[in-house]
Amino acid sequence: MHFALTEDQTLIRDMARKFAEDRLKPNAARWDEEKHFPVEVMREAAELGFAGIYTREDVGGSNLTRLDAALIFEELSRGCVATAAFLSIHNMCAWMIDTWGNEDQRQRFLPQMMTMEKIASYCLTEPGAGSDAASLKTRAVRDGDHYVLNGAKAFISGAGTSDYYVVMCRTGGEGPKGISTIVVEKDTPGLSFGANEKKMGWNAQPTRIVNFEDCRVPAENLLAEEGMGFTLAMKGLNGGRINIGACSLGGATEAFEVAKAYVGTRKQFGRELSQFQVTQFRLADMATELEASRLMLYRAAASVDAGDPSAAKYCAMAKRFATDTCFDVANQALQLHGGYGYLKDYPLERIVRDLRVHQILEGTNEIMRVIIAKDELK
Repeated sequence: MHFALTEDQTLIRDMARKFAEDRLKPNAARWDEEKHFPVEVMREAAELGFAGIYTREDVGGSNLTRLDAALIFEELSRGCVATAAFLSIHNMCAWMIDTWGNEDQRQRFLPQMMTMEKIASYCLTEPGAGSDAASLKTRAVRDGDHYVLNGAKAFISGAGTSDYYVVMCRTGGEGPKGISTIVVEKDTPGLSFGANEKKMGWNAQPTRIVNFEDCRVPAENLLAEEGMGFTLAMKGLNGGRINIGACSLGGATEAFEVAKAYVGTRKQFGRELSQFQVTQFRLADMATELEASRLMLYRAAASVDAGDPSAAKYCAMAKRFATDTCFDVANQALQLHGGYGYLKDYPLERIVRDLRVHQILEGTNEIMRVIIAKDELK
């Protein structure tokens, strides 16, 4: 077992780190304040291969590993958590089309997604189907060479801006086996969007309800076969959980580094905060928790790359641990700043707000415990 990065992985990590330092970090506070969705900057990230990290090369993808992706998302999140997280969603959609789409679909959708000329959103959650995703109600009825969709999706990142919507919908009976996956294009009649949600964090990307009202979609946009949609959705989420854990790790690492610098210069009671043992112990615990999160994420990524039958469990473990732990680390970093940490002059409050939702999305951390327990008790 090797823990050192390869030369290629080091180059990939350093490239992502430089992009985050140059293009994300200087703008993150403004994007958050203005609720700006930085599409043009994400297209710059796509030029580095970050729009199709584990998509095949023949359509313009980078064809890298899940471990490579974890390295990239950790570094990008040190610049802007919300932007990195959206890139993760776009990558998940691209991977689903690349893996489960036929050759026509791959060539039709993916080349423009690799440049982010076309942006994709993942549509699973509904107003009445969150953690119980298999109970979703959005229905697609076959009508000749089209499907007619009716229903709504909730909390959809990128909605209203994205060009492609990878939609899990019901084509059959109740339960997971009645679900299929269909790609819906933005200008399709019957597709509409709600108002941009007012959120605690992730303000650098829009979140809206997606509505389908007699929305006619070509049947050729069905991925794989009818009834396979829930499998596609869950397979996609395995990688998504690693990525969002890596985004938590990156955000928390940035918060930790800011806190280290602050306690080395801030004086109280006649000496720097870093000279107090209570501060040293806290920093030691934070560093340990970050490293433990990193190792769990790498383990999960390796399991997906290797096709491990227990990959879903390892992804759930890593997501649960990393998102909970890294939120706590970021919160501790804010605490070390005292009242200054609560101000927008420092990035801590934004990082804390952005990381909080990672404990909810890609499957809540309660659902991660369900997945883990089910595997352990089988």
